[in-house]
Amino acid sequence: MATLIDPDFRARLRALNEKYAAGIPALMLAITQASGRCDSEGPRLEPLTQLHRALHAVAGSAATFGFAALGQECRRIEQLVRAMLNAPELAVADWPAVQAQVAALLDWAARDVGATHFSV
Repeated sequence: MATLIDPDFRARLRALNEKYAAGIPALMLAITQASGRCDSEGPRLEPLTQLHRALHAVAGSAATFGFAALGQECRRIEQLVRAMLNAPELAVADWPAVQAQVAALLDWAARDVGATHFSV
């Protein structure tokens, strides 16, 4: 009788998870740099779009590789940035609150990115 589960599946999945985990600092750096552009240039279309893309990349992949809380928090902030992109006239007023949330995300990720819940 043939087995339905590839015996190497778990090992390959673990390797993929470890590879993703090793890449998290680069993903956080992309968010840091995009946020920094919003700080230095103002929350204009291009820097906000860059921040949105960086957050979206993590939001879309983190849970798949065992980082659900990271993905959820990136998705939540991504939606805030998307709202700013959709209402550019509010972006300048909204940026300080969103920037604080990005900073909290980055601080948390530096401390305990593998946690099951986001905490400030």
